[in-house]
Amino acid sequence: MIHTMVCKQNGHVREEVDRAEIGQLLAEKEDIIWLDLEQPTADERRLLTEEFDFHPLAVEDATNKNQRPKIDSYGDSYFLVFYDVDFSENDQRIDEHELHVFLGPNYLLTIHDEPITEINEVAERYHRDLRQIERGVGVLLYALLDTIVDHYFAVADRVGERVADLESSIFSEPNRASLEDIFRLRKELLDLRRAVAPERDVVSALARRDLPVVGEAAAPYFQDVYDHVIRVTDQIDSYRELLSGVLEAYLTMGAGRQAEASNELNKTVRALTSWSIILMSVTLIAGIYGMNFNPDASAWNMPELNATFGYPGALLAMLLVAAVLAALFRRKKWL
Repeated sequence: MIHTMVCKQNGHVREEVDRAEIGQLLAEKEDIIWLDLEQPTADERRLLTEEFDFHPLAVEDATNKNQRPKIDSYGDSYFLVFYDVDFSENDQRIDEHELHVFLGPNYLLTIHDEPITEINEVAERYHRDLRQIERGVGVLLYALLDTIVDHYFAVADRVGERVADLESSIFSEPNRASLEDIFRLRKELLDLRRAVAPERDVVSALARRDLPVVGEAAAPYFQDVYDHVIRVTDQIDSYRELLSGVLEAYLTMGAGRQAEASNELNKTVRALTSWSIILMSVTLIAGIYGMNFNPDASAWNMPELNATFGYPGALLAMLLVAAVLAALFRRKKWL
């Protein structure tokens, strides 16, 4: 889908331009034409070569996704890769939308597959304040990039809230779901930093005054955008460090719980071992006197079998052995 906007120097804005008029409008250097291609078809992409005559390398980059933010110069035109960022409230995820921009002396061409609300916002702003047209296409690009970068702060704030929520859940009810959320958010922050951090070089190049297409009037404004990108990058790094701290706290608490469980298991094993030794000692005495030897059958007899107090003596011996062992194990804190 192609959206068009032609900004006239006389203060008028024209929309819905036919494709056949694009070449004529480009030839009128005093006007500014903005073409926005959302989910462009193969036929619409042919505009890049048929009407604008862009460099083949720039056209190739414009058709490929997942590119690093950059700015390339091709004569009097420039090709930019920038990223719009949104926070999805439904699934609590960070979404990056790749934006390709062609910039020329009197035109701005934006290409993207996903909807980017900042484009509509900038277009409406130009409708309200047409005096910005007099300052050239560089100001139009600045307004677009500045609006996109300003939206980063809202996304960063939502990420900060997620980090705080994860921290609270770790100390209140730690579970495996919290651990999965931590690792997922770490990956999203890494992807976000890969998209945002390289944009510093892009905006820095635009802030320099050696790009004629940007113009003297617009160049200083890009320094402000550069500062905002730096701040957002620092915020992302801070949240990554906080999230690493949350992960370490979770692992430490898990290790503590594991050590506590291991300690409890050791106590149980020691107690069972102690009672097993006591019972085995008592059973040994009971087993010896349970062999029922006949004292008249051999010279090797058991006089205790015929003794008057033999049975009580055996019981007493069992109690004494059990008591001595129990006292010993209690002294060692096994019982």
